[in-house]
Amino acid sequence: MNKSLSEWSASVLISALSYAALFYANDWLTSNLAFGFGVNWIYLPAGLRLFLTLVFALPGAIGIAIASFLICWLGAFPLDVITSLGVGLISGFAPYLARVFVMANAPLAADLGDLNLPKLVLCVLIYSGLSAGLHQCWFAIRGLDDAGDLNHFCVMFIGDVLGTILLIAVIKYSLDLLKKIKKYRIKKTTL
Repeated sequence: MNKSLSEWSASVLISALSYAALFYANDWLTSNLAFGFGVNWIYLPAGLRLFLTLVFALPGAIGIAIASFLICWLGAFPLDVITSLGVGLISGFAPYLARVFVMANAPLAADLGDLNLPKLVLCVLIYSGLSAGLHQCWFAIRGLDDAGDLNHFCVMFIGDVLGTILLIAVIKYSLDLLKKIKKYRIKKTTL
């Protein structure tokens, strides 16, 4: 099913705004867990990147890429435009590539209705490896100090995995809680 231009634009905007908001919230919450430039031991936005690209596909990747580029270029990391553009593209398209890879190699419905734990774990590991690897390669190519080595890759990989697991757990818990509240309200109104 093709999305209309307004649905597509809304998906890009929702992705960009929610990613930027969680980026700054994560920066505030986990500033003591930073390992180095752009590398945290727990990175909650990693989970949102994967979630948004699983739900919105390409519009999600584009929204994340735009937000990440603007965050790097205008805010958190005052980088030059080329470095910021690379970071934005990697941030948006690493989870999208993981989505494409998993959907091509594991039976996964386009609406994600059959997304189970093994497929989700596969997605998380592929995404975290791609994201950490591509980011660190880009940082090394761009000559950023103290970035681009194996230690930074390992910490970024761990931070992306932990952040994704934590965020997915919060989303799952919230959805379960909403279901319980809805059941309770339905039960209450029928009495």
